[in-house]
Amino acid sequence: MWQSSIKNGVKTGLRTTWMLGKVIFPITLIVSMLQHTPVLPWIINIIEPFMGLIGLSGDAAIPLVFGNFLNLYAGIAGILSVELTVKEVFIIAVMLSFSHNLFIESAVATKVGVKIWIMFVVRIGLAITSAIIINLVWNGGQEIAQYGAIGVQDEQVSGYMAIAVLGLKKATFGVAQLALIVIPLMVGIQLLKDYQWLAVFSRWMAPFTRLLGMKENTSTTMAAGLMFGLAYGAGAMIQAVKEDGVSKRDVTLAFIFLVACHAVVEDTLIFIPLGIPVLPLLIIRLITAVILTLVVSAVWRRLEIREEREIA
Repeated sequence: MWQSSIKNGVKTGLRTTWMLGKVIFPITLIVSMLQHTPVLPWIINIIEPFMGLIGLSGDAAIPLVFGNFLNLYAGIAGILSVELTVKEVFIIAVMLSFSHNLFIESAVATKVGVKIWIMFVVRIGLAITSAIIINLVWNGGQEIAQYGAIGVQDEQVSGYMAIAVLGLKKATFGVAQLALIVIPLMVGIQLLKDYQWLAVFSRWMAPFTRLLGMKENTSTTMAAGLMFGLAYGAGAMIQAVKEDGVSKRDVTLAFIFLVACHAVVEDTLIFIPLGIPVLPLLIIRLITAVILTLVVSAVWRRLEIREEREIA
């Protein structure tokens, strides 16, 4: 039986990689090429004047743009390139934990039926709101941040051809990295399903998913996003929506939760070398995710009840 499970899992993983690769490859190519053009510096110059509103200096625009256009590693590279206070680094870390890799992860969400504007509004809104609150509440952290042993380097190139080649390399690597994660993940999920272990896990997760206003068949989607993130966990999410019959309402609620709290292990640990308190970072993301999902679920349910009464 396990041979059949592995075979079916590999097939599903390849199909999912192809589907997501068609989104990830072009976006990675375009964004990585823009990084070596005047476009990103132009965007940084535009948003620099607004940095003071969220407690950041103008230089903080660099890691914010890199982190949102690319990923957390690019954001950290931007942090290392400028002198910032501990408070500024913490604010940037919280903001990027909500809105990093904005274009790819938001585009991936459309593959499971979540509207891209919802992803943008929620992620950017959480990033800005959290920055304003932290700036108002926290009076400390004014000392200059001292970074640990961390190296984040980006290849410097010049010339259109060299930039295009580098972009192709990054896009290809991104899809290959996706395949290395998605295919084993799909095999694992197939084994869990065939041996009925996934049903047990769903029952364990049922109280939590019900608390958030979702049915227990969203457990696979939630677990994949929490562990692997929106981009890499999307394969499991897409499969769960197809096979488990996850409703559009539940998958939207799941993504709203996950935009605030996904890839919790990697996205939290990655900030440790920057010398900021990572436990508050994790707590902020988790509490925000729970409250936001509960509010959206309650409002959605109230609107459904109103529609039912009007039809009746």
